[in-house]
Amino acid sequence: MQNANGNTFLLALGANAGPGPQDDAKRLEMALQRIGAKLGTVLATSRIYRTPAFPQGAGPDFSNACVLVESRLSAAEMLDGLHAIEAGMGRVRGARWAQRLIDLDILAMGDSVLPDRATVQRWMTLAGEDQRCLAPETLLLPHPRLHERAFVLVPLADVAPDWVHPLTGQSVRAMVAALDDAARAAIIAL
Repeated sequence: MQNANGNTFLLALGANAGPGPQDDAKRLEMALQRIGAKLGTVLATSRIYRTPAFPQGAGPDFSNACVLVESRLSAAEMLDGLHAIEAGMGRVRGARWAQRLIDLDILAMGDSVLPDRATVQRWMTLAGEDQRCLAPETLLLPHPRLHERAFVLVPLADVAPDWVHPLTGQSVRAMVAALDDAARAAIIAL
């Protein structure tokens, strides 16, 4: 979706390199300030949540948040900007699902599906073991796993409860309601 001012992005922010939850939350706030200063206008910000590491046992709990941003940037430019912010904050990309000083992801750009429906749907149905060892070579939007992850959906409901996933047809509110009760209960507002 594009409006007169550009594109509307849903972004996810995460950190779990500690030494404690307050430090992670401060890094999220710093990243949020940089997003607003460099990448676009922040329209809404979720609360910060403490969430279990994903996959289970992958490290300390995370601090997670979501943000709604309006920007004239393309999806590729937004991703480059997020990676620059991560690097500027000291993130070094390592093993998949490892501890992270800061993690900034594009969840969606309006109702866009990139690069195409078939590719995103293929990644949405990728088996769990393949998720651990395979990574897409291009940006996929919407994020192929956002609809199943409580640590994304709960904060996303703070900023865009009525956003509708262009492939599942479900709103964020409906996706949160469909989560397992235990998964939803494990997401705690700080």
